[in-house]
Amino acid sequence: MHKIVWISDLHFEAEGTPLGHDPRLRLEAAIAHINAHHGDAEGCVISGDLVNDPKAENYKALRLFLDRLSMPWFPMMGNHDDRLMLRQTLPVPTSCMEGFVQYAVPLKGAMVLALDTHKTGSGAGEFCSDRRRWLERTLKEAGDQPVVLFLHHPPMSLGLPMLDEIKMDEGDRFLDLVHSHASGPVQLCIGHVHRSTSGVAAGLPFATMRSVLFQAPPPVPAWDWDSFAPAPEDPGLGVILIDGSQITIQNEIFCAYELGIKGG
Repeated sequence: MHKIVWISDLHFEAEGTPLGHDPRLRLEAAIAHINAHHGDAEGCVISGDLVNDPKAENYKALRLFLDRLSMPWFPMMGNHDDRLMLRQTLPVPTSCMEGFVQYAVPLKGAMVLALDTHKTGSGAGEFCSDRRRWLERTLKEAGDQPVVLFLHHPPMSLGLPMLDEIKMDEGDRFLDLVHSHASGPVQLCIGHVHRSTSGVAAGLPFATMRSVLFQAPPPVPAWDWDSFAPAPEDPGLGVILIDGSQITIQNEIFCAYELGIKGG
């Protein structure tokens, strides 16, 4: 059996409290929980928005925190990230695709894929022809092995107004690619939306993850970006178990909502 820890949307800052939430205290709590309870994991995947403001000092400070993990960790691109700074500051596998932060992590009898869905200058995502060709080739190489496929931007609508406006462009095309080229079981693991959801799209199971820092409000009552305020909900992380052809995602709360809240 393989175990992978999944965290997302750290929005880390070396100083300050984005939207009244302390990213350093929240990440520190997540790392302590992971090391205490999941030290046997083979890695920790971080599905994008590593920093809130893409500055070198934020990436450098973030690395000092993440290096406390007792396992290898794998950073990914989000819409708040900068490719060049990420690659200059954080460790990525030597097999990483040139020009993108996109790579495979082979396991014994399984494969983890970390995709780059970043679209420069936009909150939405994209998956260009170069990235598509890489994914087609890599899925073919995976054969009938189970594949856990991480990406930041959802390629489908999730019934989350406002958030659905900044999903991946041409997401149907992406889903068709995965569905048509994967021979074994595939699980899509998605960041970006700061809420836990799950479902099936184009025959593919998907799940989204809570943010380590703050959660987006549920769709009811309605909200827009002018009225946006984080939901008073606990942060969380995922634990992914791969046992033969079965893939299970367990959701865990690693600290109380009140930790790191300004004025709390």
